[in-house]
Amino acid sequence: MAIVHWLGAGLSSAPGIERLINNGTELWLWNRTVSKAQAVIVHLEGTCQARTLDWQQLENHVSRGDIVVSMLPGTFHVQAAELALNKKAHFVSSSYLSPAMLELDERAQKLGLCLVNEVGLDPGIDHLLAYALLNDYRDSAAYAANNRIEFRSFCGGLPAEENDFKYKFSWSPLGVLNALRTPAQWIDDAQVKTSPKPWHAMCNYTMPLSESYSPTFESIPNRDSLPFMAQYGFDPQWTVDIFIRGSLRLQGWAEAWKDVFSLIESGDNADIEAQLAAKSDELWQQHAFKDGEQDRVVLYVELLAKDEDTGATIWRESYSMDAFGNDKGSAMARLVSTTVSLAVDAVLQERIAAGVSAAPQEMDLVNDWLVYLNDHHENIQHLNHME
Repeated sequence: MAIVHWLGAGLSSAPGIERLINNGTELWLWNRTVSKAQAVIVHLEGTCQARTLDWQQLENHVSRGDIVVSMLPGTFHVQAAELALNKKAHFVSSSYLSPAMLELDERAQKLGLCLVNEVGLDPGIDHLLAYALLNDYRDSAAYAANNRIEFRSFCGGLPAEENDFKYKFSWSPLGVLNALRTPAQWIDDAQVKTSPKPWHAMCNYTMPLSESYSPTFESIPNRDSLPFMAQYGFDPQWTVDIFIRGSLRLQGWAEAWKDVFSLIESGDNADIEAQLAAKSDELWQQHAFKDGEQDRVVLYVELLAKDEDTGATIWRESYSMDAFGNDKGSAMARLVSTTVSLAVDAVLQERIAAGVSAAPQEMDLVNDWLVYLNDHHENIQHLNHME
């Protein structure tokens, strides 16, 4: 039977690990500090063990047909995927696809192996919701190739109780700092917009979570949104007025982060990498979630179509979620690692094609995952705004 080699026992791993083990999957949890791995699985009764993460030892124990799951920092994903390929094993990660990962596609296809990425929360669940909306729109009576389209996808991992810094970290802050160094690109007013520093494009966004509760957040564009138009199935002939994937932050975030922005803007400094690493360590010490501290995840994905001539909205649907940490784990941990575990199941069940891929687009799999998440109280609200 295949073994799941789960790399990383950080704050966002435990619920997915527990789900797999409780469902009868053999899982080895590899972590730099083995005591942290032991603490994650000590109460579980399935077939599992904790191991110190040593790459040579990992390679010695991965076998054909196993699955390597990387919940390590993004810089380790390609190393883990290449190790998996060398051992004729599969690979799963919640992180964004990188050019280096895509270069492994031909080799993975030839070997009949799956290298699955973007199966966490954002990216991950947001993709599933986008696929579901596009599928509904194409099947609707309102669909027409000449409609004008608006698409918005916003996600935020937040502290449930506000602090002066307006943020808390679930994993290494270095990933957040590097994301802020990445130029942003999106579509607004039917034109491509760019910002070399995402916070320069910050604006207020009122998220329609429900009829009675519509809080306003600060929003920034998240990386380059444009490639996701093709991934989501947008027709190149459509007129797209708005297409944005963004991050949500609490009101006051930009003011609280001024010193962080100043450091990032000193990017020409030869020591910037070392300075960011030091800043990451400082932020982790000061603003990491503590054991038992409640977090919050907000997610909103919307698609609407307007009549080409009148500009009237003729079709609009959305999905929203407002999740909080509970006795099953933090909201971030549940949503990221549970979705990763669903991807592991899909690979074991041969429901994902060989090669390098992102979150699955097949509607049977999309629907199965969304049903599972809703059945386990993540409460993803689907709203037809035209009714």
